[in-house]
Amino acid sequence: MLQTLTKKTYTFEEYLEYHDNTDLKYELVNGELIPMPTPSGLHADIMVFLYDTFTAEIKRLQLDWKVRPGNIGVRTSFNKSRIPDLVIITESQRQELREMTSAVLKSPPLLAVEIVSPGNAIDDYRYKQAEYAVREIPEYWIVDPIDAKVSILQLVDGLYETTEFTGDLAIKSATFPELALTVAQILTA
Repeated sequence: MLQTLTKKTYTFEEYLEYHDNTDLKYELVNGELIPMPTPSGLHADIMVFLYDTFTAEIKRLQLDWKVRPGNIGVRTSFNKSRIPDLVIITESQRQELREMTSAVLKSPPLLAVEIVSPGNAIDDYRYKQAEYAVREIPEYWIVDPIDAKVSILQLVDGLYETTEFTGDLAIKSATFPELALTVAQILTA
């Protein structure tokens, strides 16, 4: 007789309350808890570099935005929540998060950044792209150190239009139109 094992599924509310007494972070995908892998050294360096770059640009432009690294979730649908490597949020979103028990945005951030790791490219290029478009995140960056490129996705009429940048090409961002940044600078962080 075959025995079928079923995985426990979680509601979004159960996900918000879930703690397993470890340092692991989880995304919620169709009710299933997906552990986030520990980032590589290069992944961490890129994240810190972009955090510092975005923070400096926000300060220079005197905007009331905040950069949050890999610790803010984004609810992307009924039973889905993703944790981008970086998000740019407004001050009102930051205040809203301070009052919540779990740091998961219910409204879309201004910008989400994912850094591709070996083995998860399909998540960043396909699944998260679709989820972030449905969530109406205006701009989504996919930083890909494996293929040495940065894809900037701009939301247009509900779908993302993608522009890829490589090498010393200056990145064009609608969120940060004056940002002077190249792929080479990001990848050699």
